[in-house]
Amino acid sequence: MSKKPVEVGSLKVGRYLIITEGGKDHPCRILSLDRSKPGKHGSAKARIVAVGMFDNVKRTIVSPVGAKVQVPIIEKRTGQVISLMGTSLMIMDLEDYSNFEVNMPEEEELASKIAEGVTLDYWNILDQKKIMRIKSS
Repeated sequence: MSKKPVEVGSLKVGRYLIITEGGKDHPCRILSLDRSKPGKHGSAKARIVAVGMFDNVKRTIVSPVGAKVQVPIIEKRTGQVISLMGTSLMIMDLEDYSNFEVNMPEEEELASKIAEGVTLDYWNILDQKKIMRIKSS
């Protein structure tokens, strides 16, 4: 697993973090981040609202600003669509020529442009792959 620890106080909106829920790690993009002032009975707290990258579920955590959270290391790669198989695609990585299967993107804008031979950008996050952009057809 490619992740690293980061202090909650250094997180920013639009960045990514891992929220563990039900024993499973979910990479999420931060939508909002509210910090409270330190009070009489404790340290400053941060309330983080994030959305899952693979399941689009909104998650909220509250944590002390000095606490550590895990941040995913995102591998940005380029691939080519080899074949369409219903709701999934077979993609070949253009750097190491490995083949893998990935689900069809939910975004209609991306799904409409996918065809055999198309070059695309994908992200590898915690051994899960997500299509981010279509480069050429």
